[in-house]
Amino acid sequence: MRYISYLLALLAGAALSFEGAIYGELGKSIGKLEASFYNFLVGSIILGLLWLFFGKGKISHVVEAPKWTLLGGVLGVIYLTAIVISVPFVGVGITMVAVIIGQLIMSMIIEHYGWLGSKKARINKEKIFAVISMIIA
Repeated sequence: MRYISYLLALLAGAALSFEGAIYGELGKSIGKLEASFYNFLVGSIILGLLWLFFGKGKISHVVEAPKWTLLGGVLGVIYLTAIVISVPFVGVGITMVAVIIGQLIMSMIIEHYGWLGSKKARINKEKIFAVISMIIA
């Protein structure tokens, strides 16, 4: 299962590059906020159908979840809208590299302090070197 997870993460990263390019272009045609709205509208419809037929959880328990866990939706909107705005100006490649660098830095900080329920993992020289390598690249 571990290797399948790696493969899925790799495919998700590839899909994000396609998504950035597609929605960057769509944003030029219909507007940046409109492109983000379209993404979430279509995504909500598809996920709603999947949930309806295959969902096993209890969405009604969302009111019992810790309130900070509900921020994912807000962060998703910020993320996608930033990509839709950035891609036409700096391109897909630079946008995705910046996204990855931001993810690496914030992931290291989150794990270093054990925030958001993550397992603590100290920042070390190798991790810092990895970020510096990405910035140089």
